[in-house]
Amino acid sequence: MTYRISTGMMYQQSISSMLAKQAKLAHTQQQLSTSQRLITAKDDPVAAGTAVGLDRAVAELERFAQNANAVQNRLGLQENALTQVGDAMARINELAVQANNAALGDDSRAAISTELKAIHAGLLDLANSTDGAGRYLFGGTDDGGAPFAITGGSVLYSGNQTQRQVEVAPDMFVSDTIPGSEIFMRLRTGDGQVDAHPEAGNTGTGLLMDFGVTDSSAWTGGNYRIEFTATNAYEIRDSSNAVIATGAYTKGESIAFAGVQMKIDGNPAAGDAFEIGPSATRDVFATVQNMIATLESNPTTPAQRTAMQNGLQTAMRDVATAQGRMIDARASGGAQLSAIDTAAELRDANAVTYKGTLSTLRDLDWAEAIGRYNMENTALQAAQMVFTQMQSLSLFKLMG
Repeated sequence: MTYRISTGMMYQQSISSMLAKQAKLAHTQQQLSTSQRLITAKDDPVAAGTAVGLDRAVAELERFAQNANAVQNRLGLQENALTQVGDAMARINELAVQANNAALGDDSRAAISTELKAIHAGLLDLANSTDGAGRYLFGGTDDGGAPFAITGGSVLYSGNQTQRQVEVAPDMFVSDTIPGSEIFMRLRTGDGQVDAHPEAGNTGTGLLMDFGVTDSSAWTGGNYRIEFTATNAYEIRDSSNAVIATGAYTKGESIAFAGVQMKIDGNPAAGDAFEIGPSATRDVFATVQNMIATLESNPTTPAQRTAMQNGLQTAMRDVATAQGRMIDARASGGAQLSAIDTAAELRDANAVTYKGTLSTLRDLDWAEAIGRYNMENTALQAAQMVFTQMQSLSLFKLMG
């Protein structure tokens, strides 16, 4: 069988060969101009797919960094606000000690009351602090509106109790600011475990000095009442009003029962009573308001002055508990800030690894690419030369 090769076929093959070589040379030129090995996914489908995944991982690290910056700003502002709250609580304690001076006159107590009102307003402003972007620090996840407001003379909390968790590195989360209900509202009274107070109708000068749990194994968490049957005698009643013990009162000595003790000074009158039981909760605003009301009572009788002194001592105990809660909240925020720094180190290390891997996948091997370019350029020139020589092949020239 004889095959015939036409002149048109020869031309077409030569042109196709040159175009293919030109395309390869152009691709190599593009690699050299961009310093990239992967121009299109077909250059290395496996490497291209891996590179896309790594690009997403790098972009995710950048998103984590933005998250970290946002929560770091909020935690820093929380720290500033809680520092000021702590200073305010320290000042309240100083004023309580000052007001507890029996020699203090009504005018002096009025001045202290005025300052306490200003502190109360300042605490409310701090509780409604924002992060500069229109979101409230202490509203939980419901941070679109002011979480604290005065309603009916009392401060109410309208946020929620959810603390936002923010991812700042792969599978690493930090807590956002603490909900205001946990900082300002749910504060334990007394010493945090038990609380005691005199009854409002006491007519003597019995002063509650100290109380607490002395034997946790005997303490059942019940409510008890010490009622004075005479100026020098008392009986202890449980929550069902049953008498569980009696005793003789000695001024300044502790009365111990059921795993707790209570120290009373002064001269209680017959019928006076003191109660002790598990700590309840009270918001810091109510503590300040109660202290203001106590100072504005303007006592004139020994019993009224004792009631004021008992009220001020209650305020000091509650303020001390609130100060402890502020310290705990600041410590919690500090731990989250430390975790953010750790996350930043992890992100930086991961970014170096990801970008290093991307470099090996995408970056051009210059020595190999230049050698290939020279070879492809030579091949193209050779093809062009062959095509030129082929054009001179003609029977007409041989017949001339």
